[in-house]
Amino acid sequence: MAYNARVTGWVGWVWFAGMMMIMVGLFNILTGSLAIVGDDLYVTAAGRLLAFDITGWGWIHLILGILAVITGVALSVGQTWARVVAAVLVMLNALTQMAWINVNPWWSLIVIALDVFVLYAIIVHGREAAALND
Repeated sequence: MAYNARVTGWVGWVWFAGMMMIMVGLFNILTGSLAIVGDDLYVTAAGRLLAFDITGWGWIHLILGILAVITGVALSVGQTWARVVAAVLVMLNALTQMAWINVNPWWSLIVIALDVFVLYAIIVHGREAAALND
């Protein structure tokens, strides 16, 4: 089904989303790698939402980070598949940040805020970026 969209200045939000996905992915790679290598550097509070040990969450963050960087690059060049994958990854990332919040609360809140901006851009203005590639 063809979509005849008038491309507006809002298409910049989609490129913003791609760049933010790359940045959030790099953040996740950094924190995930640190958690894997030096899990004793993090302090956790007992009885909080953290379901795995720090190393387990480190692997989750590392994998999601790598996927986010790849998807962010694809989103920035207007790949249609990347919008769907990006939306799923952003939601998963926000959920993992909620579980990670007792380990690093301010960092998690910042990343969740970035996830909200990325999700908004992908959902509301994603078709405009795809229209540029047609």
